[in-house]
Amino acid sequence: MANLKEIRNRITSVSSTMQITSAMKMVSAAKLKKAQDAITAMRPYAEKLTELLQNLSATLDGEVGGDYTTQREVKKVLLVAITSNRGLCGAFNANIIKEVKNRAAFYAGKQVDVFPIGKKGNDALSKSFKAHGHHNAIFDHLTFENVAGIADNLTEKFLSGEYDRIELIYNQFKNAATQIVQTEQFLPLAPIKSDVPVSTGDYIFEPSKEEIVLTLIPKSLKTQLYKGIRDSFASEHGARMTAMHKATDNATELRNQLKLTYNKARQAAITNEILEIVGGAEALNG
Repeated sequence: MANLKEIRNRITSVSSTMQITSAMKMVSAAKLKKAQDAITAMRPYAEKLTELLQNLSATLDGEVGGDYTTQREVKKVLLVAITSNRGLCGAFNANIIKEVKNRAAFYAGKQVDVFPIGKKGNDALSKSFKAHGHHNAIFDHLTFENVAGIADNLTEKFLSGEYDRIELIYNQFKNAATQIVQTEQFLPLAPIKSDVPVSTGDYIFEPSKEEIVLTLIPKSLKTQLYKGIRDSFASEHGARMTAMHKATDNATELRNQLKLTYNKARQAAITNEILEIVGGAEALNG
């Protein structure tokens, strides 16, 4: 059995770790509330924009999206991996990295590059793939304007023919304990599938419907990327809060076990001392 000093040191160490994980849990919980409100408020807008684009496209004949909908033979693929800048959030980043490798295996025989957003994804994926920068600073000032610049960069890579397909891979926020890995086609624009009949009312459009659609497409792409990053940002804090909650519980359990072990060892030491004293007294009396 370990001596009392070693057990005391372990209790002190575990208690310090428990304080850190508890503080990180509270910080993540505070950040999660703000991030959750942001993505919850944004989703109706993104869905309405998609619905509007769908309604307009359904009333037009022929190819509407122009270069944005061009279906080329897939030879070069760009995977946009959205991770976090920091760890200690469970399997949050590992799931994205795993999905990127799965998609790369799906496109075996083709050129697959990554566009990492987040330090953890860049550090892990740049070793196996050609990476286009890291774009870590986006989370320091997560605004639509900053994300729009990245969306324009991705769009240009597709329109110029540098890549034939671009996909987004991110964690979709469901709740604090659940994040769902999503893979979405960013470009070319895929036909929107819906079981709901499209409303094609008699409207007067100014300018023409074609011009409106071509104006909405870039905005829709920027919104799609912004929603993905916002989803990932909220998921990160939810995953970290859950991970730190479990770490705190485990540290509490370990500390309690160490205290029990310490008390047993201390009781055994006291008992041995009493027995030695009694034995010495008996020897003197004998």
